Amino acid sequence: MPETDSPKLFGRSALSGAARVAGVIGWPIAHSLSPRLHGFWLDRHRVDGVYVPLAVKPGMLGRALIGLSALGFAGANVTIPHKEDACALVDEVSDLALRIGAVNTIVVRSDGRLFGTNTDAFGFIANLEAGCPGWRADAGPAVLLGAGGAARAIAVALIEAAAPALVIVNRDQGRAERLAAKLGPAGVRVEPWAKRAEVAGEAALLVNATSLGMAGKPPLDIDLAALPGEAVVTDIVYAPLVTPLLAAAGARGNRTVDGLGMLLHQARPAFQAWFGIDPEVSPELRRHVEQGLRPS
Repeated sequence: MPETDSPKLFGRSALSGAARVAGVIGWPIAHSLSPRLHGFWLDRHRVDGVYVPLAVKPGMLGRALIGLSALGFAGANVTIPHKEDACALVDEVSDLALRIGAVNTIVVRSDGRLFGTNTDAFGFIANLEAGCPGWRADAGPAVLLGAGGAARAIAVALIEAAAPALVIVNRDQGRAERLAAKLGPAGVRVEPWAKRAEVAGEAALLVNATSLGMAGKPPLDIDLAALPGEAVVTDIVYAPLVTPLLAAAGARGNRTVDGLGMLLHQARPAFQAWFGIDPEVSPELRRHVEQGLRPS
């Protein structure tokens, strides 16, 4: 098969009565790239399985999770706005998910019990390691813009990867301070949003974990003049793939990593848990998922 071709579909008509079923729970969910992503792997590995979008309204998550077990699902991803609520609704929660305060992956045990974990931290670190070979969290301080759900996962990931210091900067400073208090280590501190450009001067890694710069959102206004030339810059936004932050950082010679890889890599542990295969985040997969970002 030529490398530029997408895999030939195994075909949903080939599913058997024993097909393994997983999906993604969110509201809204039609925009999700996860079915496209997992569908690629299912077809590539000729798995007797399917991954489906599951639109679950706020307040209905508990009933939906009962349905996962009742319907024989292998598990599900959980996305906005249900990640935090899922922590209290599954039967067992991993230590990592408890630290983050959110569940993004559920595995249905053989006895029907629901195990919740979080793969966002894994996806963030794996994306940086793949997109910036040689990057190490312990190379220097990390500056994290944002204090929401994604920022919580990234903060935990960086602390566990031995970042020597973590500076959190958020428009709502109170929210940043609550996150810092939850994280606990002495190496975590909060700075006001107005000092974001100054604080960037400390960064070995600068992370945008806000929605600023996303298509349809306000731009991220930050002066990178103080940013060290050897600093790595990453943005969890992947629509557009090259955000204004990444474009500005790249223009001044900083190494940059876009946000799409975090989505791709966080899916790997879940796919393995549900379907028994550790899939590859390949250039072909990336091209396939990128096609889902383009207007039809």
